[in-house]
Amino acid sequence: MDITEGSLLWEPSPTVIEQANMTHYMTWLKEKHGLAFETYRELWQWSVTEIEQFWETMWDYFDIKASKNYSTVLAERKMPGGKWFVGAELNYTENIFRNMTHERPALLYKGEKDPLAEMSWQELYDKTKILAQALKQMGVQRGDRVVAYMPHIPQTIVGLLACASLGAIWSSCSPDFGGPSVLDRFSQIEPKVLIAVDGYIWNGQIFDRREVVAELQASLPTLEKTVLVTLVTDTKANDFQNTVLWDELFDTTEIPATLEYEQVPFDHPLWVLYSSGTTGLPKPIVHGHGGVILEHLKVLHLHKDVKREDRFFWYTSTGWMMWNFVVGGLLNGTTIILYNGSPTYPSFDVLWTLAEETGMTYYGTSAAYISGCIKDGIQPNKRHDLSRIKAVGSTGSPLSLAGFQWIYDNVNPELALESFSGGTDICTGFVGGCRLLPIYAGEIQTAGLGAKVLAFNEEGESVINEVGELVITEPMPSMPLFFWNDPDNRRYQESYFEMYPGIWRHGDWVKFNERGGCVIYGRSDSTINRQGVRMGTSEIYQAIESLPEIVDSLVIDLEALERESYMPLFVVLRDGVELDEALKQKIRQKIRQDISPRHVPNEIFTINEVPYTLSGKKMEVPIRKILLGQPVKKAANPGAMRNPESIEFFVELARKLQ
Repeated sequence: MDITEGSLLWEPSPTVIEQANMTHYMTWLKEKHGLAFETYRELWQWSVTEIEQFWETMWDYFDIKASKNYSTVLAERKMPGGKWFVGAELNYTENIFRNMTHERPALLYKGEKDPLAEMSWQELYDKTKILAQALKQMGVQRGDRVVAYMPHIPQTIVGLLACASLGAIWSSCSPDFGGPSVLDRFSQIEPKVLIAVDGYIWNGQIFDRREVVAELQASLPTLEKTVLVTLVTDTKANDFQNTVLWDELFDTTEIPATLEYEQVPFDHPLWVLYSSGTTGLPKPIVHGHGGVILEHLKVLHLHKDVKREDRFFWYTSTGWMMWNFVVGGLLNGTTIILYNGSPTYPSFDVLWTLAEETGMTYYGTSAAYISGCIKDGIQPNKRHDLSRIKAVGSTGSPLSLAGFQWIYDNVNPELALESFSGGTDICTGFVGGCRLLPIYAGEIQTAGLGAKVLAFNEEGESVINEVGELVITEPMPSMPLFFWNDPDNRRYQESYFEMYPGIWRHGDWVKFNERGGCVIYGRSDSTINRQGVRMGTSEIYQAIESLPEIVDSLVIDLEALERESYMPLFVVLRDGVELDEALKQKIRQKIRQDISPRHVPNEIFTINEVPYTLSGKKMEVPIRKILLGQPVKKAANPGAMRNPESIEFFVELARKLQ
């Protein structure tokens, strides 16, 4: 089929509507509270107007397990600083293990060289219980930080659950991150214990990360113990300082009778995620136990319509908030599916094989992966039985019209294609799916319950059918508690509330239509978003400009709607230096080693000067606008520039890119 933006692609059948979790919730609201809503839009409007009542129904509907009840749902209705569910005490891990059952596994797992395996709820509980005991013996207490340099494997999930059960604070990075990038993150939160892997497998190759582990140990002065998972080498514990091997730890730790759950306030820190900006170190974003529990249950159960008997998958790494979101499937009592490795090795078919093999019912991926499938020309439904897939989720960047069409033509014409957009900042999506609504080509279906998402113009007015800044005008429980080491909340305020005081500006361009659907047009700021992982330009500059050949640099991410991911790097070279293939390779290797392979630029250009403002800031956003085709007069003000002639190179390049 040939489609245009707004073409109707899918409508829920009466059976889908009747069986939808959202319908069940609406029926419950009517019976329990006398609240009757005819449409989802009416329900949403109530949820963002009577926000205290809405979030209280979330607590009751999901029957949140807490040792102490709350006295107040929301102490002060403001952003930032709203205090949610004051007085409540609970634990994230306890709210997961209340779902223990023998009827279905907790995890299904596959790696590039590992056959499909499963972990029962009992095994997950037992391993968590032992690791929690071991961490306790290492001195880990409530509020201490445990960090993980680990891939997407069952051991990492055990680590998070054990850490959270103690009231300790978790943070993870993927092992494809280079040492400097990891240290930029972990050094800020001063961890007591590191859980690390000796290496990982990608595209059939083994990558030894023992040097990075040693670098982390040497550079994190607060570190007291390392737990090492050996996946690719025969490393011994005494090859490192203060290290115990994962398997040996499980063999030697006394098995406690039960897993104890430290009861913590609703806003007690659960984990630290990182979202990089254009200056300074990555922002260490702290989320709380209660906010994550409520938000993940709301999105997974109501918006993604995931039921306990479903098998939920999202391709991710531990350096992306979608990893934390996948673990949230366990809050719902759902079996989650893990894949560790390249999604394109030995071919683009590997994850579709996994879908058939596991009986996957929810297939989560990225827009970049769908684009890759299109270019590769695969037709997975010709080779696999994908009839059990009820929904496909897409996130990480805007999904093109071609992506919408490809899913319906080549996967399953009956599924719900749910484009989903949010961010690390809230560890969820603001806008996404609803099984009660039709799906139109190129559109995200709706704003989420409790998320008052609007498009603002430059005057701070809400607009319809016009591209504007994505903003949130009412507080949500999953908004960050604070940034680590930001005592006066200055970075927090600057990150979200500087443009519109008291209103969250997210940094995406969005357009809403009359029916509540929306289109995301990409980042409105200069943050790099590669395959869903956000990286600050400052980190890339730090790596590149440490090379003696480079005087200055500028990097621009041009990933946007209907445009494939394209990230050019512009460098100013020292006198007498030439940008030959050897130097290009040196630059790529430096970024691959210090940052991550996914942030290697598509092309490298030489320029005479980086454009700067009069105040000395690199003009990343104006140059991005120019390269995306915006007229120069609208994108940049030469009168506010230190070197206005430097723009000409980018104007000429923009013509070639169109």
